[in-house]
Amino acid sequence: MSHDMRDDIGSKMGMWIFIFTELFLFGGLFLVYAVFRAKYSADFHVAAEELNVFVGTMNTVILLVSSATVAMSITAIQRGNKKLAMRFIIATVLLAGVFMVNKYFEWGHKFEYQLYPGSEVMKNMEHGEILFFSLYYMMTGLHALHVIVGVVLLAVVFFRVKQGVVNKDNYVFLENSGLYWHLVDFIWIFLFPLLYLVT
Repeated sequence: MSHDMRDDIGSKMGMWIFIFTELFLFGGLFLVYAVFRAKYSADFHVAAEELNVFVGTMNTVILLVSSATVAMSITAIQRGNKKLAMRFIIATVLLAGVFMVNKYFEWGHKFEYQLYPGSEVMKNMEHGEILFFSLYYMMTGLHALHVIVGVVLLAVVFFRVKQGVVNKDNYVFLENSGLYWHLVDFIWIFLFPLLYLVT
């Protein structure tokens, strides 16, 4: 039993260390963003007007709800309710899917208007506006990649719960996947006001 406990603690510690490295990565991007925003505040304001605040708000709500569903799946497995845990994992994955569909249309809309790095339209923009869109694509793209990784993790957890490998006595893998999903949500909570609500 003590061996299992030690493994659990090690797994959790590993996950927390990984989360901190991810926060440093995004923290660095946020710092770059803050420096350029201070330098080109007027350009950033103009560029941000091209973003759809409604879509951004909707995606924020979707991720907040998905954080709740993943937390509920952990509670369900702790209580030994396998079916409920699986339903909540499916709900989280579906919400992630809706988030990605919204992101796909949002990016597609920008591409239609040639608002992407290297396009003819962007070549004629102010330097600050170009920087804003470059950071927008880099940060939301990196975040979308994290969403995809989170979905893969949750899919693996789902099958492990189904097989009974993850159960009320052994749910660290689900807990760690939940922690990762909360990280994805947490990063978006910072990205949303930074990118969509530039004043």
